[in-house]
Amino acid sequence: MDPAELAPRERAAAAKAVCFDLLAARPRTKDELRQALRRKGFDEETRETLLVKLDHAGLVDDAAFAELWVKSRHTHQGLARNALVAELKRKGVDGETAVEAAGEVDREAEEQRARELVRKKLGTMTTLDEQTVTRRLLGMLARKGYPQGLAYQVIRETLRDVGAESTLLDDAVSD
Repeated sequence: MDPAELAPRERAAAAKAVCFDLLAARPRTKDELRQALRRKGFDEETRETLLVKLDHAGLVDDAAFAELWVKSRHTHQGLARNALVAELKRKGVDGETAVEAAGEVDREAEEQRARELVRKKLGTMTTLDEQTVTRRLLGMLARKGYPQGLAYQVIRETLRDVGAESTLLDDAVSD
């Protein structure tokens, strides 16, 4: 059904239903809702009026969305600050809000998460030479937005630690 054919009150109710359906699945940014309404054929006045109402009701809050997004994506996907900021911008969060939200992940937390990712991935690379392992680990961390210097440091230290553990294990077995 074309929203333009609906009476203003019915059009507003239909737009509201679209937004509520989307918000029921997960939090959304204003821009995500705006784009969804645009795709469904709602006019600009209906879109903007509804978004203002949703904002005033506290149902749409880009800063809160960004904070939640950062926590979730850093914890579950292992994304670094750079990647988080880029994702938030693609979702329609303004740059300042995105940087502020991603700032919640400090250097120490970012480094710790990188170490966890490298250790986990190392378990699947037991038959590969060290150069291939290093290259693949660097690629993985780069795709997740980790700075190159941090990635090199974490990989070098983790490989050294794993090598030391392996040497200790070999010594213990041969005794």
